[in-house]
Amino acid sequence: MKIFITRIIPAKGLQLLKDAGHTITQYEEKRPLTQEELIEACSRHDALLSVGPNKLDETFFSRCKHLKAISLLSVGYDNVDVAAANKYRMAIGNTPGVLSGATADTAFLLMLAVSRKAFFLSNKIGRGEWGFFEPTAGLGIELNNKTLGIFGLGRIGMELAKKSIGAYNMNIIYHNRHHNEVAEKELGARYVSFEELLRESDVLSVHANLSPETKGVFNANTFSQMKSSAIFINTARGGLHNEEDLTAAVKNGTIWGAGLDVTNPEPMKPDSPLLTMPTVCILPHIGSATMETRDAMSEIAARNILAALAGEKMPHAINPEVYKQQVV
Repeated sequence: MKIFITRIIPAKGLQLLKDAGHTITQYEEKRPLTQEELIEACSRHDALLSVGPNKLDETFFSRCKHLKAISLLSVGYDNVDVAAANKYRMAIGNTPGVLSGATADTAFLLMLAVSRKAFFLSNKIGRGEWGFFEPTAGLGIELNNKTLGIFGLGRIGMELAKKSIGAYNMNIIYHNRHHNEVAEKELGARYVSFEELLRESDVLSVHANLSPETKGVFNANTFSQMKSSAIFINTARGGLHNEEDLTAAVKNGTIWGAGLDVTNPEPMKPDSPLLTMPTVCILPHIGSATMETRDAMSEIAARNILAALAGEKMPHAINPEVYKQQVV
């Protein structure tokens, strides 16, 4: 079978596909494919391993219904029209679980960096501004015994909560669609309403999926309900927050600061005011960017492809309901 991969992936997953005897084509240009280019490439292949925000919608599925397998090199799938995939009986694989620790590390890094104005103060060295010592200048805030609020307490949020309790004895509150009984039992996490989450969090870290219900949920109204000393962290999807509103909230002192691994839009424009604010730290979407995690992601994505090409269920499908559908 012929497999098209939209970007260069780690060797572990690639080798699995090659060892199975499949022919691999990797797109090597350092620019995103247009949807038309993606469709044209898929027309000459039997399977797709999609990396990046490729739009897999009704148009794509209607013109690529010959594909025998589609797998994503990601956990998130907000770029996929799941209803359309189901319509064309196309199972879509993803890579859950393996990036939880790495992404939680990134959220923890941002939380600490924002609390100590780390990026801003580090940049002063390069500008030649590390000079006269002022005891009251550049002060941060401590995290010990503070309250960490988590919006979307799943695997990544659990890992962040564990780190935060161990390092800073933080209290954990959370808001989910459903109670996380494991977190409540093992971590003493307390379920609260969304409004309570906003009011009580000293650090509010976002780990929810992007959906029509969560898109832009963090905006001027929600920031206004947070503590003026609060830190906002987003390592999930940039679409969960309104960036103009976030910029204004930090600038006006509505909240203390923000740490982002995801931005809205993405990539962030280099002239964004957030990049020069003392209590803001921005990373270029590196949540899963460790060698171990990316190797594991490529392996899972490859195994999803291999299973589908062998006529088996994918180990990790975002829409397992397609396997229950009856052929008409």
